[in-house]
Amino acid sequence: MTVDSKFYAGGDGKISVLLNHNEQPLNYDVSGENVNQLIVECSQSKEKLEKLYTMFKDTVFAVAFGITSDYHLAEDCVAETFIRLTQIKRFSAKKGDGKGFIITIARNVALEYRRKYRKETENSDIYIRNYGDSDKTVENSIYINHLLGFLNDKQRQVIVLKCCSELTFKEIAKIMKCPESTVKSRYRKAMAILQEKAGADN
Repeated sequence: MTVDSKFYAGGDGKISVLLNHNEQPLNYDVSGENVNQLIVECSQSKEKLEKLYTMFKDTVFAVAFGITSDYHLAEDCVAETFIRLTQIKRFSAKKGDGKGFIITIARNVALEYRRKYRKETENSDIYIRNYGDSDKTVENSIYINHLLGFLNDKQRQVIVLKCCSELTFKEIAKIMKCPESTVKSRYRKAMAILQEKAGADN
């Protein structure tokens, strides 16, 4: 099957997933078995791929944006993530972790793109250009990105994976290939920094 990369323009022009990741309910069952089966079949079925895209596009975008800090680059990462998903040859529907598998691909793609376009992203002082119709949403998004800018790369990734992707510390540790205790430490440190910079008491 040939994937139409134009169809998979990730993020849908929104960064609301960083503000409220439960804003819109998912349309499909996200149980591991169902996701795993969709992954196995997505290379042969556009319908299956579209279901996966609907289920995970916002999560993939959030992960990519948390790593690249660039809206348009994150959109490209979404498209590339789902294209690569159709090229997977070995994945077990019975033993695999579908959600973690997709997020791992997204993270790897984002890291590749950031390395490739590092100079462009480092020279950009503006994280957000256009995130929707609501002025308040844009204002909040800019503020959140301002706060995330105080975190180092690994702290920011942990925050995005935990708060946007709703992964457990154990799942994050597996994706980032580090001890769970390290993930928890990074999360606590990151939250302390964000709370301090936001002027929060708790």
